[in-house]
Amino acid sequence: MRRLDFRPNATEPATIGSARALFDTRFSDIQDSAEQTVREILAAVKTGGDAAVLDYTRRFDYAQASALRVPEAAIAAAVERIQGTPLWGAMEKSAARIADFHRRQLRESWVTLSTPGETLGQKITALRRVGIYIPGGAAAYPSTVLMVGVPAKVAGVRELALTTPPSKETGLPPDGTLAAAALVGITEVYAVGGAQAIGALAYGTQSVPRVDKIVGPGNVYVNLAKRQVFGTVGIDMLAGPSEVGVLVDSTTDPETAARELICQTEHDPLNSALLATTSEATAEAILAAIERQLSDLPRAAVVRQALAERSFLALTETLSQAIAVVNAYAPEHLHVLCAEPWSVLPRIENAGAILLGPHSNAALGDYVAGPSHTLPTAGCARFASPLNVDDFLKKSSIVAFDQETAATLAALAQTFGRYEGLEGHARAAV
Repeated sequence: MRRLDFRPNATEPATIGSARALFDTRFSDIQDSAEQTVREILAAVKTGGDAAVLDYTRRFDYAQASALRVPEAAIAAAVERIQGTPLWGAMEKSAARIADFHRRQLRESWVTLSTPGETLGQKITALRRVGIYIPGGAAAYPSTVLMVGVPAKVAGVRELALTTPPSKETGLPPDGTLAAAALVGITEVYAVGGAQAIGALAYGTQSVPRVDKIVGPGNVYVNLAKRQVFGTVGIDMLAGPSEVGVLVDSTTDPETAARELICQTEHDPLNSALLATTSEATAEAILAAIERQLSDLPRAAVVRQALAERSFLALTETLSQAIAVVNAYAPEHLHVLCAEPWSVLPRIENAGAILLGPHSNAALGDYVAGPSHTLPTAGCARFASPLNVDDFLKKSSIVAFDQETAATLAALAQTFGRYEGLEGHARAAV
């Protein structure tokens, strides 16, 4: 982990400004190298349709790919295989908790007669067609299907199209992913991953009808593709690679903090972590605990690379300073492991998910707590929110005046129109 020492006796004291500049570069190298590749893939899909998507799928994922859509029979077979396993019961319970949480976010259209002759309001409409991207390839993420698909269903989206990479061996997505899709009620599934999947959803192909919005997490190629197609379609956010901030003090159990850092860096060597603390002794104990826990972890090499190349240890003089560092980092997940986590909560400005106390671990948040685990990354928590029901809704303003009320406001509108040089506007205000 790269050390940032904010204490006044440090050889080269760091500042919040210098830390923010460093944090902003956490993924910039991979983004810069991938930008042109993504642009070329999207251009090929836009003009070549299915043929281009299949070509990239054969090249990157499954050499024998001949069709994009997963047959419904294959989905049903996956469900049959999963239903007799503990995973099915876990998915059912998790889906119920996710639905309950997101139902509380629903809003209703409203219309109000503010004064006689004047009616104002807001009409809320669910998006008609949404594309869901689910990571895959080397791993399976049925939890992400639930965390994205269930809020969309709660919001009332009518058509959901799911894309996810196929297995190199079978050409199909993993059974768990297909079974989770069926549990949510998604039958339109495409065995396509990467930037080519984003292009297919955004532009449409012979097999994939275009969507209105694309949601879901992915690797750097997926995120760059989402960014490049924004405007053609809506997107939820840039979600991935994963990251975690852990805020600790001298009372923190090192083993607990180590588990949280490992949990969110085992996904990918591109993941990032921040450990912020006022106690150097605690920090050293946490690093030692990480080494102990990695001794038998299957993905230890992934964690070590992520911690070594893209992660930070911030040593601060005060808790307030440590909180400022966390806000500058703006983590996807923030675990507050201080003595009084609830007293810290009001001072956290930038974080996708805030986990308070030693028992609110990231695994529960990722799988079963209820809020979606699709969260803003790479500092986007400064301005973005976790995936939620609002990502699947749009709002229309309602304005209705009678003649008498319109006449009382006309002069005001005429003033604006003529000041802005828009005489047509002024004349329209009657």
